[in-house]
Amino acid sequence: MSLRSAAWFAGEDLPGFLHRASLRATGLSQAALSGRPIVGIANSWSELVSCNAHFRGLADAVRRGVLQAGGLPLEFPTISLGENLMKPTAMLYRNLMAIDVEESLRSYPFDAVVLLGGCDKTIPAQLMGAASANVPAVMVPGGPAAPAVFHGRRLGVGTDLWRYTDRLRAGQMSEAEFAELEQAAMPGVGHCTEMGTASTMAVLAETLGVALPGSAAIPAGDARRYAAAEDAGTRAVFLARSGPRPRQIVTRAALLNAATMLAAIGGSTNAIVHLLALARRSGAPFSLDDLDAAAARTPLLVNVRPAGEHLFEDFFRAGGVPALLRELEPLLHTDALTVTGHTLQEQLRAPASPDRRVIGTLDDPFGAPGGLAVLRGNLAPDGAVIKASAASGQLLRHRGPAIVFDSVSDLAARIDDPALPVTADSVLVLRNAGPVGGPGMPEWGQLPIPAKLLREGVTDMVRISDARMSGTAYGTAVLHVAPESAVGGPLAAVRDGDLIDLDVPGRRLHLDVDDSEIRHRLLESPPRTFTGASGWARLYTGHVLQADQGCDFAFHEPEIDADTTPLPTGLLSGWHGGW
Repeated sequence: MSLRSAAWFAGEDLPGFLHRASLRATGLSQAALSGRPIVGIANSWSELVSCNAHFRGLADAVRRGVLQAGGLPLEFPTISLGENLMKPTAMLYRNLMAIDVEESLRSYPFDAVVLLGGCDKTIPAQLMGAASANVPAVMVPGGPAAPAVFHGRRLGVGTDLWRYTDRLRAGQMSEAEFAELEQAAMPGVGHCTEMGTASTMAVLAETLGVALPGSAAIPAGDARRYAAAEDAGTRAVFLARSGPRPRQIVTRAALLNAATMLAAIGGSTNAIVHLLALARRSGAPFSLDDLDAAAARTPLLVNVRPAGEHLFEDFFRAGGVPALLRELEPLLHTDALTVTGHTLQEQLRAPASPDRRVIGTLDDPFGAPGGLAVLRGNLAPDGAVIKASAASGQLLRHRGPAIVFDSVSDLAARIDDPALPVTADSVLVLRNAGPVGGPGMPEWGQLPIPAKLLREGVTDMVRISDARMSGTAYGTAVLHVAPESAVGGPLAAVRDGDLIDLDVPGRRLHLDVDDSEIRHRLLESPPRTFTGASGWARLYTGHVLQADQGCDFAFHEPEIDADTTPLPTGLLSGWHGGW
């Protein structure tokens, strides 16, 4: 495979002169540019994103690997998406970051790229951009942070926070104790320490074959994290010369493997949206039904919060993704190609002795198949999802009256009102929180239990929304209802007191109202308009697809030619004169 960068630097003409001179201005010699593969380092480092705050050191490690293999590393920045500080949600900007990465790869002279991502949306955004540009790419996840310790117990960043928050609201924890928790909650850099979205996406990147074997779960502060980054830099040089390209890796077989892995780890429901978007960018057929089918046959094999007991670093020490892939081999498409240039089958040959307290077997799992489920019915014609492995078993079949909140502001204002006519059998419904309604489909789907019920000992209820939920969260939450209420989906027709049937084993979500009445109500509640939105919000709400299509943009179709990202013709055409 010829070097893509030759289109910039090989020509003995004015454009070639200008391109070479531009890099010579940075101090590079002619020898540094002579026929070496140019490897980009896409760095999502930011002081605003603690998950990614150690990426300067990771970039240096990648650079060492590129130089050792004879390549030229050139680092470039991208937008960095942080879950905790970006409002209303980092998901609103995932597509922006994907465009940032895609157009940087497309327009600059990179022969390959190493992607540095950690926080939830950074890995999927980078993979989406790389799939669209189709420049050879290898992913380097950032790794989990060291776990916090509070009152002698190791904490998961989100999973335990939600529990302590409920205790505070129920009057079972003092304000002083909660302030002490704040001081302890995040002791260092790296992503969430349980099987939240960041951990899930790192595992799926390795399963898809776009990250090197064994690299997903190494802790952020572990020296092996930096050695893995160095290996990725070396591998990128070989990718630049011989491939494979992202769309040769992210195939239907690889996506089906990722769906199986998602079920096995009890992973974040957010990954469903990201896999659908990545499939669309890669031109690979893949749908909600594929995810549901994979989950229906795959038991829970990982004992990590929120679906289990342990933390993500324990999963790494138990053998990590390589050990789990070997347990899942009968369920996998082992002929899928990986970034190593070999198939997945060749990566399964090494022996493993996993810690059975953390990684189970198909014959002795930690939970039954069906830990994730796709629901359909008159309330979700295009699908909704539930993480059954983190829900209450007695609520997986439930019929109850709806209590409807029209926005997150309405929810905040009324959820703890003592006069709210709510019981443990009620079904809490939040609408106008989807891709358009949020906008950006925020993580509002884990609706809080009303304080008066918490004080009565109620710890879970059925909750339904067109929003997402943090991968660190838990509870009986039906999410991603499609189409969303803001664009005229049936969720907009629900009224207080309407009976809702949830049947997870039957894959059904039903509003007990006549179809004619639903149509009448929807006519009275037309889709929302966003005349006040400007800039990115206007572009986003005008073009974003629904959750069942990955919340990507409608205009982001895969290119017909999936093997090249050609330099536009006519560069400096007709320009013959000097400066």
